Amino acid sequence: MTDSSNRRLRELLRQRKAVLLPGAANALAARVIEDLGFQAIYVTGAGVTNTFLGMPDMGLMSVTELAAHVAAMREVVALPLIVDADTGFGNAINVARTVQILERSGANAIQLEDQDFPKRCGHFSGKSVIPREEMVQKIHAAVDARNDPDLVIMARTDAIAVNGFDDAMERAVAYIEAGADMTFVEAPRSKEQIADIPKRLPVPQLINIVAGGLTPMIPLDELERMGFAMVLYANAALQASVAGMQKVLGHLKANGSLAGVANELASFDERQRLVQKPHFDALEKKYS
Repeated sequence: MTDSSNRRLRELLRQRKAVLLPGAANALAARVIEDLGFQAIYVTGAGVTNTFLGMPDMGLMSVTELAAHVAAMREVVALPLIVDADTGFGNAINVARTVQILERSGANAIQLEDQDFPKRCGHFSGKSVIPREEMVQKIHAAVDARNDPDLVIMARTDAIAVNGFDDAMERAVAYIEAGADMTFVEAPRSKEQIADIPKRLPVPQLINIVAGGLTPMIPLDELERMGFAMVLYANAALQASVAGMQKVLGHLKANGSLAGVANELASFDERQRLVQKPHFDALEKKYS
């Protein structure tokens, strides 16, 4: 499955059709994304850190914790998984091991970024980036470490916030020359910068849309005309689930019941359908 998913993902990227890419923080969210008919899933490092640890996106998650979430998603969905691997969890040697672990866990693309460790969310202040040459070696290590040459290596640069747009673009070019199959220039500040990215970089591009973030929100059809391959909404599902929990549980706390908010809940049957309980019922019957 993973090999064919790698090729399927590469074909999606080749088309430059601004594929919507929702983020999943756990296997249930991945199931919902696949069930709704999306074409790929982004395994969000921020989302996994927030939901699994209850902590902010500041480099607090380990590679083994991330790999466990990737493996859980891979077990229950067939869609390509694009995995946010932060800084690769160390130097070039660590990056090589990270790629091997995540590829075995079921990743179809692995995203690496050029922030200092510990990293920070791309839309947080106070970021810093490593020297360009150091990140180039990390990309070389990632390319050399993958088992399947169709596994996508995505290089992200956070240099706009630190050194400006021109440095970020120069870094992206260097990462492509080092073997990155795709790049992600984080947090462009204007429509002009956004449009310039796919014009100047020859490999498929991803743009990250964050509600309340630093990047202007541009309609999907316009991003497709610009030439973006994927449009990321990394934590839309997570933010929606937090808002839903706060609303329903706030009502429960205030009123002592769910009367008045029952329509905000997925039904019991829908919940069981999403986790494929009928399949497990059939197995139980078969082996009883």
